[in-house]
Amino acid sequence: MATLTGKKVAIITENGFEEVELTSPKKALEDAGAEVKIVSLQKGKVRAWNHDHWSIEIPVDVVLNEARPEDFDALLVPGGVLNPDQMRAHQEYVEFAKHFLTEGKPLAAICHGPQLLIETGLLEGRNMTSYPSVKTDLINAGAKWADKEVVADNGLVTSRSPKDLPAFNNKVIEEIKEGVHTHA
Repeated sequence: MATLTGKKVAIITENGFEEVELTSPKKALEDAGAEVKIVSLQKGKVRAWNHDHWSIEIPVDVVLNEARPEDFDALLVPGGVLNPDQMRAHQEYVEFAKHFLTEGKPLAAICHGPQLLIETGLLEGRNMTSYPSVKTDLINAGAKWADKEVVADNGLVTSRSPKDLPAFNNKVIEEIKEGVHTHA
């Protein structure tokens, strides 16, 4: 059912994203009618990680330095151990994500993906979840962490791991359909 027709979603990523944490939400969003763009500082392609080895390469649609967050209705941040750690070291990724949090636009992050969001300084009081090893970092950033398959807080959607992808994908689509959220 094309419930997201006309919506444009950015997936920001670096090399080392967990393959299924990008490919599964991307397919769900496209199946729902959204236009999805892979945005990265990498030019050409980004390479996935699959459990314990390098895997597929995915074309980059827009180089981050040329992307405007204002042009997107929502943002998705896939996890993986390598990907968010690389992104949080680059202010360009942090600023891109910050736009969605400050504007109340839907922002979804799974597994280790919330590590990038910590760098925005905008997680105080937000309800979130993540991969268990990121729990203390999120709490220290002011988030209220819960061990649930999906947590939604005014357009901010987070999940723990690939096993949560069905619930994550459904909630992401629901939040994008709702549009801009007001701050609590």
